[in-house]
Amino acid sequence: MTQPSYPAKPKPGDRVAVVSPSAGLPALFPHVHELGLRRLREEFGLEPVEYPTTRVMGADPRDRARDLTAAFADPSITAVLATVGGDDLITVTPHLDDAVLRANPKPYYGYSDNTNILNHLYRLGMVAYHGGSVLVHLGRSGKPNPVTFDSLRAALFSSGWYELAPATEWGDEPRDWRDPATLADEPVMFPGEGWRWQGPDRVVQGRTWGGCLEILHWLMATDRVPSTAELAGSVLVVETSNELPAAQEVFRIVRNMGERGLLSAFPAIVVGRPKAWDFDQPHTLDERRAWGEAQRAAITEALATYHPDAVVVFDVDLGHTDPQLIIPYGGEIRVDAVERRISVRY
Repeated sequence: MTQPSYPAKPKPGDRVAVVSPSAGLPALFPHVHELGLRRLREEFGLEPVEYPTTRVMGADPRDRARDLTAAFADPSITAVLATVGGDDLITVTPHLDDAVLRANPKPYYGYSDNTNILNHLYRLGMVAYHGGSVLVHLGRSGKPNPVTFDSLRAALFSSGWYELAPATEWGDEPRDWRDPATLADEPVMFPGEGWRWQGPDRVVQGRTWGGCLEILHWLMATDRVPSTAELAGSVLVVETSNELPAAQEVFRIVRNMGERGLLSAFPAIVVGRPKAWDFDQPHTLDERRAWGEAQRAAITEALATYHPDAVVVFDVDLGHTDPQLIIPYGGEIRVDAVERRISVRY
């Protein structure tokens, strides 16, 4: 497998595909979706183009794959954005037309269940982008998060290095999409507490791979991940989902990555701040802090056996919390444990 290459970027005024290869939640929450589309037009100057399954719940995986393939095939489309995640995209990727995707490389933006597509494009030799969601980030209640939008704008339109920074405030408690009135309300936010570093003081630069930890476990189970040799020297970037996996489950997944031999490939590991609140698990702030500490301890325990010399950075805002920094998937990242800095090349 050759190293992934960066597709050409869109420009303001371009047409971009808006697709739902995972869950067709725009069908259930059209008010959130329309807000996201409006911001895509007004804030980024892009013209969204929807496909037949974009607003369909439970669409056949073959139809969703057909829409995604069509988005790549259309020469007037310069980027592809996912509306949201879900839990069955693993059934969609086998139906993609890889010859079409390879012949028409385009930047793809998505996270969570979209890890399936990010990994698929990586294996086809294409850099994609972990982050950005029409519903979650473009359709955020209240005002757009400036940290998210600055990162997304850079990832959409630029090709240079971009320095990530610890968030001055963060949240993981979104408003209820079932109530359109909440779109005017700002989400609950808390003061930032910085990143947490461990391991040796050295600088690591390489290509990224990873995504949502639970989805990576599924991909390992179906044998759809690159080999240890292919990933050697890469930086693992992982985060956990809104399903709030317990620390024991996180430990087991990372341990399984170690048993497979994958952990040894990564001289550095960047871990997203874990989401620790959901509507059916409304944890207090202290409980959320304890949740994050338990996840850090679980990952540290697994690494102690399989890769004790890795540079590790915890609580980077790149996953299911707010704000969200966009990470190039298969693109370059520099993790500087000496100066405590992280930068990525979009």
